[in-house]
Amino acid sequence: MDVTSIIDPLNEPQRKAVTASSKPMLIIAGAGSGKTRVLTHRIAWLIKIENLSPHNLMAVTFTNKAAKEMKDRIENLLEIPVNDLWIGTFHGIAHRFLRRHAENVNLDKNFQIIDSDDQLRIIKRLMKNLNIDTDQFAPKELQYFINKKKDEGLRPNEIDGKNDSELTQQIAFYRSYQDICDKGSLVDFAELLLRTHELLAHNPDLLSHYQRKFKHLLIDEFQDTNVIQYAFMRLLVGQQGLPFVVGDDDQSIYRWRGAKMEHIDQYQKDYPNTEIVKLEQNYRSTANILNAANAVINNNEIRMPKELWTEDSSGELIKIFSAFNEREEAAFIMGKIEDWVNDGNKRSEIALIYRSNAQSRVLEEALINKSVPYKIYGGLRFFERLEIKDALAYLRLVYFQNDDASFERIVNKPTRGIGAKGLDTIRNIAKDKQTSLWEAANDICKADKTGKSYSKLSAFISLINKMKRETDTLEISEKIDHIINLSGLVELYEKEKGEKGYTRIENLSELVSAAKGFEGDEDMSILDSFLAHAALEAGDEQANEWEDCVQLMTMHSAKGLEYPLVFMCGMEDGLFPHQRSMANPKNLEEERRLCYVGITRAKKLLYLTYAEQRRLHGIDNFSPSSRFLDEIPKELTDEIRSNYQKTTYITQNTKNYKTRFTSEVPFQLGQRVIHKKFGEGTIMTYEGESTHARVQVNFDNFGSKWLVVSYANLDLI
Repeated sequence: MDVTSIIDPLNEPQRKAVTASSKPMLIIAGAGSGKTRVLTHRIAWLIKIENLSPHNLMAVTFTNKAAKEMKDRIENLLEIPVNDLWIGTFHGIAHRFLRRHAENVNLDKNFQIIDSDDQLRIIKRLMKNLNIDTDQFAPKELQYFINKKKDEGLRPNEIDGKNDSELTQQIAFYRSYQDICDKGSLVDFAELLLRTHELLAHNPDLLSHYQRKFKHLLIDEFQDTNVIQYAFMRLLVGQQGLPFVVGDDDQSIYRWRGAKMEHIDQYQKDYPNTEIVKLEQNYRSTANILNAANAVINNNEIRMPKELWTEDSSGELIKIFSAFNEREEAAFIMGKIEDWVNDGNKRSEIALIYRSNAQSRVLEEALINKSVPYKIYGGLRFFERLEIKDALAYLRLVYFQNDDASFERIVNKPTRGIGAKGLDTIRNIAKDKQTSLWEAANDICKADKTGKSYSKLSAFISLINKMKRETDTLEISEKIDHIINLSGLVELYEKEKGEKGYTRIENLSELVSAAKGFEGDEDMSILDSFLAHAALEAGDEQANEWEDCVQLMTMHSAKGLEYPLVFMCGMEDGLFPHQRSMANPKNLEEERRLCYVGITRAKKLLYLTYAEQRRLHGIDNFSPSSRFLDEIPKELTDEIRSNYQKTTYITQNTKNYKTRFTSEVPFQLGQRVIHKKFGEGTIMTYEGESTHARVQVNFDNFGSKWLVVSYANLDLI
């Protein structure tokens, strides 16, 4: 059989992974080493060469975009469709299980997925019903607690209160919240996987069926798995399954949301015959960029040894720019952006990456002043936009009238005179009678046809019923179009002044277009499938993709992306690494992994910028440059000073020093000084006056540093 198309594009380690014999596999894939290629070619190999049916494979990714890309690549390799292949996110696959076996886990067949906003709305309502003061617990605090426990695979009765009154209250609230969800057949994101794990764990015959069915389980971004995701994998694989996991411990940056890098080590213990393949050849970055990334990450103690390398040229040196303040930093970046565009390159090839969202303000201001188009990567996704959520809430309520979250969202949108007081009345009746809000509203209308709220509430109920009658036989896109037109949402957004209202209406039209081209899941109706798709959609596609604009993002958002030109801004101790992480060795190592991720986003050019003075949250901060800069070998860098001039150094053996210091500065060129952090060094040059005076010190162990005299605390030796 001809295997040329599958293995010829691969390097030797990639080929080894793709053609591996039947055993558990752990693929350690460094940044830019072709992990997606390995996964897709592995699946193609199993189907084409080992004659495995797509029906017997499951592939798990962390975004819907990655899943679609992988499926397209596999089909191109095989030149046949692979519709029977289970491929998607953990949440998407869990949802597929639950749709098939809802009755086994006490769910209505038409159960609804609630997103984060809907979940928070339920929590707020429950807090009010239970008379829980928001001063005691913030709604988002309780939301975090519930989701965290679910991600850990814990139900309320499995959590030890530890005689802690606050924890006991949180557990009790979790129990009450889950009762509401169970009664309404509502499933939040965290519940999807927990409920699926319970489904398989409590139904041995069903588990056995799926273990036989899925002979091979492939998981991408394995270092980002949380407790329940790992437990799900272990359960589904069983004793005879063949897991094939791909990850990189050096890119584990989501510990704060439950990801456990330790799963890489645990995997090898759980599957002692695991074969490990390391992918170290990088196809993205120049040698200088990779060598810098290697030098930084090698300072982490807890990691699997690996060394990225490339056949590419050394490329340009990494540029390090020291600004006096954040505005000078932003101005420098604007100048380099202009240079890049003037050289015939695209703005979309540029990424500005920062540790904290607060840093974006000055950068945005500078971009606006220079009339440079930009986009914040990771802004609101299509299905998260207010107008889309409103339209889908109408759709859900029309066809699933006991959906309380949807009822609350649109009962008074557009405004129809059903205010907070009226809604409270409906809630209280629903609570007393243990019914849905829709049923409570109908009860109110039946009981009192003379009350003030009757006509308004009755009109709303009639509207929803009319939508149902008039759209029952229509296609999904026609349903949505008709419901939008009847809802009054278009008229509502037409009243919004300027571009915002127009954009909202365009988005509503796009929702209809999305429904027209939508292909449903074979296991459910087209309506259920579309609503599930809307709830699960990762939202990787951004609006206005056609526009050539600079990309702004946090370092966490940058993971998985690549750009020819990258600026890593705010490279200062206290900002990056973050102040909260500096005292904790584990947290500091995660910050270093974040730095590694940032560096490896760059393909050709990398600028590392920092400011000696930075105003954040209204406070002026004076911080030394990031320790991560010190970890990059000097021969890989080119330091740039203000006014875009390269720094010129005075060597330590210079004899004829010329003093430029004023009487305000108690040092002279060539003097030996000592610094608390950097140790001993030699004064090289000086600039500025008064509180802005700065000295350049060539430290014996840390190289050249610019320091603000009034804050440096330098002592003469």
